[in-house]
Amino acid sequence: MNILLVGINAKYIHSNPAIYSLAAYAGKFADENGDSLRKHIEIAEYTINQQLADVEADIYKRKPDVVAISCYIWNFAMVQELIEDIHQVCPKLPIWLGGPEVSFHPDKLLQKFPFLAGIMIGEGEQTFVELVQWYLLNSKERITAGNGEKTILTAMNNIAGLYLPSGHTSERGCVPMDDIPFLYSDLKEFENRIVYYESSRGCPFRCKYCLSSIDKQLRFRSIGIVKKELQFFLDKKVPQVKFIDRTFNAKHEHAMAVWRYIKEHDNGITNFHFEISADLLTDEEITLLNSMREGLVQLEIGVQSTNTETIREINRRMDLEKLRHAVERVNAGENIHQHLDLIAGLPYEDYESFHQSFNDVYAMRPEQLQLGFLKVLKGSAMEEQALEYGIGYRKTPPYEVLYTKWLSYDDVIRLKQIEEMVELFYNSGQFSYTIRFLELLVGDAFILYEKLAAFYEEKGYLVAASKRIAHYEHLLEFIDEIVSVDGKISDIEEIAAVDSKTLNIEKAVADITEVCREYLLFDCYLRENMKTNPSFANDNASYKTYLREFYQKEEQERQYLPEYMPYDSKQMAKMTHVEFFKYAVWKKDYTDIKEIMNSKKESLQPILFDYKERSVITKDCRFVLLT
Repeated sequence: MNILLVGINAKYIHSNPAIYSLAAYAGKFADENGDSLRKHIEIAEYTINQQLADVEADIYKRKPDVVAISCYIWNFAMVQELIEDIHQVCPKLPIWLGGPEVSFHPDKLLQKFPFLAGIMIGEGEQTFVELVQWYLLNSKERITAGNGEKTILTAMNNIAGLYLPSGHTSERGCVPMDDIPFLYSDLKEFENRIVYYESSRGCPFRCKYCLSSIDKQLRFRSIGIVKKELQFFLDKKVPQVKFIDRTFNAKHEHAMAVWRYIKEHDNGITNFHFEISADLLTDEEITLLNSMREGLVQLEIGVQSTNTETIREINRRMDLEKLRHAVERVNAGENIHQHLDLIAGLPYEDYESFHQSFNDVYAMRPEQLQLGFLKVLKGSAMEEQALEYGIGYRKTPPYEVLYTKWLSYDDVIRLKQIEEMVELFYNSGQFSYTIRFLELLVGDAFILYEKLAAFYEEKGYLVAASKRIAHYEHLLEFIDEIVSVDGKISDIEEIAAVDSKTLNIEKAVADITEVCREYLLFDCYLRENMKTNPSFANDNASYKTYLREFYQKEEQERQYLPEYMPYDSKQMAKMTHVEFFKYAVWKKDYTDIKEIMNSKKESLQPILFDYKERSVITKDCRFVLLT
């Protein structure tokens, strides 16, 4: 008997912990010969980027007796095509579906695909075991009967957690977390892929947009077991372990025990990702987080909205001031990557309200700001109230919002364009100093990205098609437009720090453009030792003597580059870079444009960029102001 578990992931680097959990749990049970059920189970993983024909052919060649497919919003469009084709070439092959995408409205799904053997509803570990046992006990009878599918389906009625053509069998209870085996005894299958880990299931919150809100109970894996399993990852030097607990810090003692353990047993390599509620963080937890190695931990925090009416309506409990304070304190440690989420399309959130939510969260300075859009998930309270909220959404996965009572489709399109600008210019981290300058120049972060989106659309610049260096050039063009003589920036006199009576507008614009050029140059060299100088770079020909003498002196004294001991001056000159600046663009604490304009020096200031040493959090190289 060969029962094939199929996972179809969004990307190759992802894996499907659900099917591995089903297989591992089945391994605890034996067949009638005393052999582990695991020997009858095969796992196959694909991605949505593969050709459907290739996936179908691979499944066919494996000659399974039963196929069970894990279904999510990102793969369900492909799954629907897949099962129809598989059924055509293997009409007698039992096909089962499971996962959050099919656990709700299964009756409609069976009407659409009447050839399905059935659907596993909710948590599947115990249900899957009983299904495997049933097929093993009935396989001979099924083969002999030839057309015994009706007999099979009738006989399955006493297996809880199934939805069959005859209806729902009965509700399946939750499996204790400690009963689920560890999934990763062999890491060969997970090389160059994200490793997922689950130390709890369920969520204490009841947010209307989230399926976790309908979990029956919040339960945890025993901390002794968790520590043992974490040590396995640490011993194997796994690059990243992503906890899939819905709210990791829902239980203080559990969170502290895990965080203490990974700090005390840090191998200097492994990074752990946690999804948390920041307003639940205690002083003790923040102190512990601040004491960790840079890059040991990263945090994902769902803010979703700062509109109090919206938060109340979606049943979300959140103290915004506590959240803001916690994020600020974690940021102060400069050792943890923070990823904050917003959702556009929630009830009572219109365009201007979202504008405020964006600026509130942006001001917290996360390393990443995810501007997402409401997905009206099957089985969620949001689906039940979609009509009441006037929510129009796509009827195919991922069921993304098109409009609401408060947000028009025009607004959604505008926000999509802004999202693209945020991804490019903020989340990439490649323009961090320039973007801070532009924020001060425009005076409103949301409007800045709004203006960038309008500029990119007007110019016809395609984000995906452009090389990275082109975006630096586009920014320089953008800055020239927004400070042009037509007065788009009304307080040009203040910006230029010049008396309005004697103000030379053209010179002021030129000065501001020059500052922007230097910011872009600084950002550019922070990330990459350019083989070819960008079009906006300085002409450093007159500094050849200075540069030669600097590296020759460094070869003798090793004052700035002690890690380059094996290299001579010429090698160091190729491996690092020195650039010259008029303005102090390396400072991040400016509060207005005037401070930046006043930082101009009479002589150019050399900055050394060292690419051997980079920040784990920002990916920027080390830089030193040369004296």
